[in-house]
Amino acid sequence: MKKRIILKIGSSTLTKGTNHISRGKIEDLARQILALREKYDFILVSSGAVATAKQFVQLAGGNPIEVKQALAAIGQPVLMKIYQEIFYDFGLKVAQCLLNYRDFDNENSKTNTINTVNVLLENNYIPIFNENDTVATEEIKFGDNDKLGAMTANLLTANLLILASDIDGLFDDDPKQNPNCQLIEIVQNLENVKSLAVDSLSAHGTGGMKSKLAAAEICQKAGVEMWIVNGGKENFMVDAMHGIIPFTKFLV
Repeated sequence: MKKRIILKIGSSTLTKGTNHISRGKIEDLARQILALREKYDFILVSSGAVATAKQFVQLAGGNPIEVKQALAAIGQPVLMKIYQEIFYDFGLKVAQCLLNYRDFDNENSKTNTINTVNVLLENNYIPIFNENDTVATEEIKFGDNDKLGAMTANLLTANLLILASDIDGLFDDDPKQNPNCQLIEIVQNLENVKSLAVDSLSAHGTGGMKSKLAAAEICQKAGVEMWIVNGGKENFMVDAMHGIIPFTKFLV
């Protein structure tokens, strides 16, 4: 039986630090999934709807949260079209799944989500999850999709959650302030590293290390291993699995 991986892709990874969604990065994702799919089933949790819309539209009116919700509504179908087009070129099929955090508290919603994902995977579709930003503001306000990734990993009994970030992992100090800080490659006790959560945000992302450690806490309680890997690097998942690049692994 294949192991199940939840891959969370942040906006900063999808844009590669620019103001545009990188088709090259999505090609990199497809290439890696294709290389690994014999052993693993993949479920994506993808940010990027707002960043996608910002490429071609400017909105007036509303407060900042309302504008971001409207941008998400515009950008989400365009982002899915980009995934669909690029993944199709690699022989991969995708399906969109939108969730709110309250869906995780509703037994019917949880059962329906599990059943839907199981059917999609059995038919070789890759589910792509995102927060339904048009009707909920938690993800826009409080932490990107790190928490959503962790809750999805718990719900779908994943073996591994990979957070593709714009940093190599968790460091013993702020790497933007201290060039001599060291990467922490293995974390077993979260209490020992919570003080290291520095919330420096990227231009497009809304989550920092604090949200990633909160995700790690959800995963540890659920018995799901979690990695923070630098998604800006080409072939980052495959290289992490083969020990070629450094990253942080949160054990259970």
